[in-house]
Amino acid sequence: MELINKAAQIIKNSKHTTVFTGAGISVESGIPPFRGEGGLWEKYDPKLLDLRYFYAYPQESWTVIKEVFYDFFGKAKPNPAHFAIAEMEKTGIVKAVITQNIDNLHQEAGSKNVFEYHGNSKTLVCMECDEKYSVNENLLKKLPPQCKKCGGLLKPDFIFFGEGIPEHAAKMSALEAETADVFIVIGTTGEVMPACMLPYRAKENGATIIEINPSKSSFTESITDIYLPGKAGEILPLL
Repeated sequence: MELINKAAQIIKNSKHTTVFTGAGISVESGIPPFRGEGGLWEKYDPKLLDLRYFYAYPQESWTVIKEVFYDFFGKAKPNPAHFAIAEMEKTGIVKAVITQNIDNLHQEAGSKNVFEYHGNSKTLVCMECDEKYSVNENLLKKLPPQCKKCGGLLKPDFIFFGEGIPEHAAKMSALEAETADVFIVIGTTGEVMPACMLPYRAKENGATIIEINPSKSSFTESITDIYLPGKAGEILPLL
């Protein structure tokens, strides 16, 4: 509690607090991480989310995409960590959320200023005409789904291997890392490039790094100022 009180005081006195989240925050909502023990890549071949493979074998890719991201992930709900962050934003303490997650749970919890570094699974985009669709059961009845406008192949609007970071998200996330005087890192190991460089960028610009993780990450010994070990769903409501 002493560390939590110390962190709370720092956040309370900050002019601009930014939250940076990874897969760990959504694990408590029942969504497994991609990497590590129990991760999705233990069960599925990562090539299914490679852009070239997706173009070549859309039926095969979409069969797994639907099973994982819509049949399974689609049932996930925000947990106390998501709600705590949304409440901190509502009261003006948190200015923005940068998330590596594609599950839309920050928005469902009430967060408004969210920059999705890897995109969002709740939207599909046409690979021919760029038309976008909100995901619904009718769209996914026939796989692979097709654009109603031009008949093109639809793809989830999140980053596949071989794709770049969305320009707006990259730009705004970099700006947050340069502006924040407190940067709260939650549920990320710090292994995914280039997202993992954002906390380092924040540190270089003078931000205090507060880390919430069940186990130590690549940030803990290098740039973290206050490390709060534990689950985000338990620590954040206390904070």
